[in-house]
Amino acid sequence: MKKIFFVFFATGILITSCKEKVGDADKKAPAAAEMSMPDSATMMKNWMDYMTPGEAHALLAKSDGKWTTESTMWMSPDAPPSITTGTSVNRMALGGRYQISEHLGNYDGMPFQGISTVGYDNIKKAYISTWVDNFGTGIMVMEGTYDAATKTINFKGNMIDPMTKKNTDVRETFQYLDDNTELLEMFMPNPMGEGEFKMMSLKFTRAK
Repeated sequence: MKKIFFVFFATGILITSCKEKVGDADKKAPAAAEMSMPDSATMMKNWMDYMTPGEAHALLAKSDGKWTTESTMWMSPDAPPSITTGTSVNRMALGGRYQISEHLGNYDGMPFQGISTVGYDNIKKAYISTWVDNFGTGIMVMEGTYDAATKTINFKGNMIDPMTKKNTDVRETFQYLDDNTELLEMFMPNPMGEGEFKMMSLKFTRAK
């Protein structure tokens, strides 16, 4: 780890040195405060703090294992819901830093497969999630924070709406109802007016 760090550190010094030699000779040197960097011990500590899993990662790990799912989807606010069932398997990866989830189900008679990753960025102090599935070719990225009072991670992000081909804002809540029950709800702008509507509700029940 130290060897990797010092390679990055030395490379950074080399690039900085080269940049300073390029340009007009009479250009003023940057102020000392602008050039200041943390000392090597501080930079190493910052890196170690960034890479070390903590309580936020332990919260994700509690969901490891197999779950059954019940999905309720609405194509529009006035449309009847479509209800399907499926399974989800969660596992922590890369030393407990990220949770990878594989989802299987069906929609309108078509097999559905999705993969999500969720992690907690120690510097941003936020959960980051990604989602891909076989019903599209894009990647949805969301960022959120945990509300301990409601045991809910509140995510915000954006995605491509395949029906309109437009980028649209999305909001997602992931609530830990108890040790064996979780609820994900997703919201998007109301196409019929102001505000938003719930487009999906996904209930997870831990498999026995």
